[in-house]
Amino acid sequence: MSGVLPGLAVLAVCVLTLVLGVFGLRLSRRTSDFYVAGRTVTPGRNAAAIGGEYLSAASFLGVAGLVYDTGVDALWYPIGYTAGYVVLLVLVAAPLRRSGAYTLPDFAEARLESRAVRHLCTVLVVFIGWLYLVPQFQGAGFTLRLVTGAPERLGATVVLVVVVLSVAAGGMRSITLVQAVQYWVKLTALAVPAGVIVAVWWATRGPLPQVDSSWLLPLTGEVPDRHHLYRTFSLLVALALGTTGLPHVVVRYYTNPDGAQARRTTVRVLWLLGMFYVVTIVYGVLGRAYLASSAEDWRADTVVLRLPAQVVDGVPADLLVAALAGGAFAAFLSTSSGLAVAVTGVLNQDVVRPLLAKVTGGDHSEVTGFRLAAVVAVLVPYGLSRFFPEVGLAAFVTLAFVVAASTFFPLLALGVWWPRLTVPGAAAGLLVGAVLATGAIGVTVLVGDRPGWAGALLAQPAAWTVPVALLTAVGVSLATPHRIPRGTRRTLVRLHTPESIPTGALGVPARR
Repeated sequence: MSGVLPGLAVLAVCVLTLVLGVFGLRLSRRTSDFYVAGRTVTPGRNAAAIGGEYLSAASFLGVAGLVYDTGVDALWYPIGYTAGYVVLLVLVAAPLRRSGAYTLPDFAEARLESRAVRHLCTVLVVFIGWLYLVPQFQGAGFTLRLVTGAPERLGATVVLVVVVLSVAAGGMRSITLVQAVQYWVKLTALAVPAGVIVAVWWATRGPLPQVDSSWLLPLTGEVPDRHHLYRTFSLLVALALGTTGLPHVVVRYYTNPDGAQARRTTVRVLWLLGMFYVVTIVYGVLGRAYLASSAEDWRADTVVLRLPAQVVDGVPADLLVAALAGGAFAAFLSTSSGLAVAVTGVLNQDVVRPLLAKVTGGDHSEVTGFRLAAVVAVLVPYGLSRFFPEVGLAAFVTLAFVVAASTFFPLLALGVWWPRLTVPGAAAGLLVGAVLATGAIGVTVLVGDRPGWAGALLAQPAAWTVPVALLTAVGVSLATPHRIPRGTRRTLVRLHTPESIPTGALGVPARR
């Protein structure tokens, strides 16, 4: 395989990202432009931008690798990823937009009138964002090495530089444009080679996929005492509810003009995700026909990139690999950019600007702090990615979903719909969910995934950590009724009143 064409494709995607980021710089003037793109993003563009940032390395490479490796059981991943937006649509999409917040900590403070809960949310946003960013850097490293032979750190470094420059240039205004374009780049880069591969396989009556009974049947697996039914259910809980708590997903709903537009955005997202995930299955299934996991550096995440060279020869194979490499880097860049914006926003508000003011004794503009925070937001997970063990991309990303489901989902669901939520209740739910989810994941990483119930409960903890966090928040709230925020009813009226009804007439402050 020649590395020239794939290298040029990666370069083209990086240049496109920077050009769009610079263009966004011309449009970014106000604070709201950097945080929420001025709240003027239409449903079509916002849906494409969400698809651009949500379809990460785990979706572009990881889902196909899981289908190749584990069979139809892997289809629960795209089902869970997509179902999360149904939960968002039903529970929180419109109220989040009506909250007038810029970030998740903003929402928490507005709803609970507590700086302590805000700071706790800030820590969790940063933790989840960095946990999600690490596999993006790892995926970029092994992708560029596979298609060009470049050192593995080069791919991660390219993503680091491009993301910092594009995010610092224009914030959310730039990134929205970048991500919307990159969704269509990713879909085209994945679908066109898939069409060619299927056509060649059909015309040549290529080999049939090498499968066995465990590959074809869901909820089975090769080891009988791993409790696959529980693991699958818990995975779906993590993916469906975790989507609601992912900071880079939630922040996009603050960019819509109103709540109705936020709902329309979600419906369009479902269509865009469905189109994308159908294509990924092709690579996993035909990978079983053409590829064997005998290479020394084999990993299932490389199925998408290796398959074209097994189906066609010469320049056509290089062209297909180049398209896929460019699409993969569009996935790394768009997801990393969205995560960087989400983490940058909270770091700037709660860490960078207060620290600058304390050190220099003066105030600094939001834009200056935002750009400094962008460097920190991306540089830390870039460094951490060198020390994390190699884990399948989809499996690694699932860790972030578990933490998000166990912390922010209870906060958002109760904060939007339950007027009796108190400050101690919200804080207790966040802490318990974070400790349990992180502890279970940490034990699994340290001792490995073991058979039996203990191994299943630790490896896929969302099915019990989410209910425990919810019950903790409810129980502590019921025990501390005197700590219900004074403005709760006024806030809930704002969250649930359609924009066509002026909230000022109801005695509620105007929305931002």
